[in-house]
Amino acid sequence: MLVRLLYVSRAIDKDCAKTIESVLETSRAHNMGNGITGVLCYGGGIFLQAIEGGRSAVNTLYNHIAADQRHTDVVLLHYEEISERRFGGWTMGQVNLSKLNTSIVLKYSERPEFDPYGVSGKVSLALLEELMATASIIGRA
Repeated sequence: MLVRLLYVSRAIDKDCAKTIESVLETSRAHNMGNGITGVLCYGGGIFLQAIEGGRSAVNTLYNHIAADQRHTDVVLLHYEEISERRFGGWTMGQVNLSKLNTSIVLKYSERPEFDPYGVSGKVSLALLEELMATASIIGRA
């Protein structure tokens, strides 16, 4: 059974370019062998990540993510059983939220600063889908 999980967290190191590269490298190496796909967004010290795959693999990965010392304030935003993947082309796609068009953010938020802590998981997922549709997701590894 396939599931999709969406969570948000805050980076411990606000200047986290090395952390992001480390997370992406680890994710891409681990995810391919475990049937996990997804996308990682970051900006302003915030990570927003969607992961998809088998229920057991996704749950195990999320427990590992929640214990990762590179971030804090990990909050599960959305979890659902799915019939098909939305991010199937990415072992871990990447979006830099600091370069996000403010008009896209305002479509889903009260203010032009994207804050996944202040919106529903469905809203955050809709934003990810729009980013995918507008080719804003990179790192199709």
